[in-house]
Amino acid sequence: MTMVNAFDPSNTAGFAAEEAALIERRRRVLGPAYRLFYAHPVHVVRGEGVWLYGPDDTAYLDAYNNVASVGHCHPHVVAALARQAGVLNTHTRYVTDGILDYAERLVATMPAEIANIMFTCTGSEANDLALRVAKAVTGGTGVIVTENAYHGVTDVLAHMSPSLGAGAPIAETVRVVPAPTSADTSGEAFAQGVKAAIADMGANGIRPSALLVDTIFSSDGVFADPSGFLRPAVEAIRAAGGLFIADEVQPGFGRTGAGMWGFARHGLVPDLVTMGKPMGDGHPMAAMAARPEHLEAFGREVRYFNTFGGNPVSCAVGMAVLDVIEDEGLIANARDVGAALKGGLEDLGRHDGRIGEVRGAGLFIGADIVDAKGAPDAAAAAAIVNGLRERQVLISATGRQGHSLKIRPPMVFSHENAALLIERLKATLADL
Repeated sequence: MTMVNAFDPSNTAGFAAEEAALIERRRRVLGPAYRLFYAHPVHVVRGEGVWLYGPDDTAYLDAYNNVASVGHCHPHVVAALARQAGVLNTHTRYVTDGILDYAERLVATMPAEIANIMFTCTGSEANDLALRVAKAVTGGTGVIVTENAYHGVTDVLAHMSPSLGAGAPIAETVRVVPAPTSADTSGEAFAQGVKAAIADMGANGIRPSALLVDTIFSSDGVFADPSGFLRPAVEAIRAAGGLFIADEVQPGFGRTGAGMWGFARHGLVPDLVTMGKPMGDGHPMAAMAARPEHLEAFGREVRYFNTFGGNPVSCAVGMAVLDVIEDEGLIANARDVGAALKGGLEDLGRHDGRIGEVRGAGLFIGADIVDAKGAPDAAAAAAIVNGLRERQVLISATGRQGHSLKIRPPMVFSHENAALLIERLKATLADL
C-alpha cells in the first residue's frame, strides 16, 4: 500500500553508507508496515520551536507538524511534564485534582451544551469512543465519512478511513461521500451526498448513527470556506436520527486562527468532539467531549476506563499547552501569519500557473499543484515536496489525487518563517 509522499525503501542510491544502514536497521527491527516521508528521509535528533535538527545540526523548517502545536520542546510544557512526573502519575480510578482542573478549563473553551469530557491517549481511541457513544445513543450502526478521510488506526476506524487505501476496505455499515469543494459555497452539494448516503443505508436496513468529519477536511485536500457550509449536512444527519461527530484532531486547539475549534467556524454545536495530537505538544494524549445527555445514555450501560488516559502527567502537559496558547497569543498568530502565508502562496500562483487553488484557515493550508491544462499534477506536487525537503523545509501532500500541498506548521510559526517558506518554494519551482 503506497501513501502520498512515502519513501521507496528500494531506492537508496546515492545515500551515505550510514544513512542506508540506519534505514535497513529500522526495516529489520520495526518491520515493513511503517512508512517514512520523502524520497530522501530526514534523520532528526532534536527539535526546538519551528525547527528540527539533523545529526550534523542541519536545521529544517518544520511547516508540517501540528503535533508540536506550540513548538517542539516548548520549555513551559517540558517543565510541567518533568515536575508532575516527579510527584505523581496514576490512573483515573483515584481522585486527583489535576484532571478536574484541566477538564474544567478545556470544557470552558467549548459551547455550553458540551459539558463532559473523557480522556484517552490517541485520536484513534477518541474517535473509537465517540462511535461507541453514538451507537449507544442512536441505536444505529451506520457512519458517514468523506471520500479520502483519515480518522484513525484501530480496526473500526481503519475501515472508515478511505485514505488508507485498499488494504483497509470500507466497512459494510460505512458510507463514503464526496468531500466538499470550493464551488459548493452553500454546502448543499455536500449535504445532498450525506442525504443520499442516509437513503442508501435505509435501503439496506442500516440505521444511521453518525456523520464523522474532520472539520477542515485535511486528508481530502483542506476545505475551510466559506464558514457555515457544514450546517446543511449536519442538519441532514440529525434529521435521520444520527449524531454529528466533529473530529478536531487536526484543526483543533486554535490552528484555524478563528477560536479554539474548527467546528466553531461553521456556527455549529456538535454532539461529540474528538481531539488529540496537538493537545499535548507531542505528548500522547487525546479526548472526547460530549453533550451530557449523550454520555448519560452511554454511561447507563457501559463503564469506561483507560489506564493512561487523563493521568496526572498528561493533564499537567495539557494545562501547560493551554497556558502557552493563551500567553503567547497563538490563535491570533495562526490567524495573522496564516493569512500572510496564504496570501504569499496566492501571489506566487499568479506568477506561476503550477500553483492552482489555495485554501485554508489560519495555519492550515492546502495548495493545489496543476499542469498546464489545470489538471491535478501529483507528480509535480511530490517533486515540490521533495525539492523543499532538499532546501530544508518540511511539508507534505494530501488529497484524493495527492496533488495538494499540505502546510500546517507549529503555531509559533512567524512571518519570517512564512517568508522563508515562500522564498524556498519559489526556488524549488524554478528548478522543476
